[in-house]
Amino acid sequence: MGFCFFNNIAIAARAAQRALGLERVAIVDYDVHHGNGTDAIFREDDSVLFVSLHQWPFYPGTGGPDDQAETTLNIPLAAGSGDAEYLDAFEQLVEPAVAAFEPELLLVSAGFDAHLEDPLAEMCVTADGFRELSRRCAALSPRLAAVLEGGYELDTLPGLVAAALDGFSA
Repeated sequence: MGFCFFNNIAIAARAAQRALGLERVAIVDYDVHHGNGTDAIFREDDSVLFVSLHQWPFYPGTGGPDDQAETTLNIPLAAGSGDAEYLDAFEQLVEPAVAAFEPELLLVSAGFDAHLEDPLAEMCVTADGFRELSRRCAALSPRLAAVLEGGYELDTLPGLVAAALDGFSA
């Protein structure tokens, strides 16, 4: 739909399953947009848990509160949501879902367009928020990998990526 030609996180999940013989892979997507492509690819696949935290309603218009499946958890957040709302959703919804799934690998669609200075959305996540989201992701599985997704404010993007890397390694 204009943002991705290849779904890097889906390719990574399938490659890891094949190369490493993994049975269960979880994907946590904290990009501001719903990961509609990832959702569509894995919706009927019980070997991959897909969790998307995203601004809603917002482009692409999918991933609403009633758009759920057995291994798909969409967490739509209102415009203006920031660190507190993301971390609360993570604690209340993401952590229990991923823990119950018991993934052998967690992949992160690390999008930074939910940052308060990003020009494409209306979210208010800070560098500290991304650091903490990443730290919490790293605690959910014995193996972790991340793919850089959105982030359109070039002045802030390097610092946000550094904050996430700090969180992943904590």
